[in-house]
Amino acid sequence: MSESAPPFPTNPLPRLLVSVRDAAEAEAAIRAGADLIDAKDPENGALGALPPETVRAIVARTAGRAATSAVAGEPAAAERQAAIRAMAETGVGWVKVAVRPDWLADPASLRAAGAAAPGRLVAVLFAEDDPAPDCAPRLAAAGFIGAMIDTVVKDGRRLPGLIDGARLAAFTAAARAAGLLSGLAGSLRVDDILGLAAHRPDYLGFRGGLCRDGDRRNALDAQRIAEAVRALRRPAARDAA
Repeated sequence: MSESAPPFPTNPLPRLLVSVRDAAEAEAAIRAGADLIDAKDPENGALGALPPETVRAIVARTAGRAATSAVAGEPAAAERQAAIRAMAETGVGWVKVAVRPDWLADPASLRAAGAAAPGRLVAVLFAEDDPAPDCAPRLAAAGFIGAMIDTVVKDGRRLPGLIDGARLAAFTAAARAAGLLSGLAGSLRVDDILGLAAHRPDYLGFRGGLCRDGDRRNALDAQRIAEAVRALRRPAARDAA
């Protein structure tokens, strides 16, 4: 059975999203304290989709101990609904799909995507596209449940270096006003948490910063995940949020 409610509707703190590539990594992330298990292929770019059977195994291993999401990638226009629907049918709680500026300008196509995973679709906007806060009402009207910013190029540049704090704060505020969940990600490190918590996102997304040697293609490091959890729960992070 899939989840259908926002994962963190009452807690004022950002929560920790950890991207995993298989069920074993999901188990390790949950044991270390991750709040949201995000199924993604780190070998295939920023939004590489895993095979549906792998996502099903991740959902089964998670077994309700954390919220779940899965990447449907950046499918071509003709394949979007099918890709979103296929990922939704795995039983994952939320489905993430890349939304580029040209697609944001097409309300009918946005609505069609939202209908493929009703109440469960999250738009991933890329920092390199400089997403404007005014996209939030359009996504909400199309049936999306959330919006997040990530980086498309994984070359070491981090989200805080690409978009300034004022614009990130405006993005998360616009999402709240539109009734959307919000997330911030993009080559983040644990020491980014305090500054980003001040913008009040619902979650902060990590992969490479929580892997061995800081390489997103390596295995997750349970100690780094636990460190991120502690950073999110510190009084300073609570005050920032």
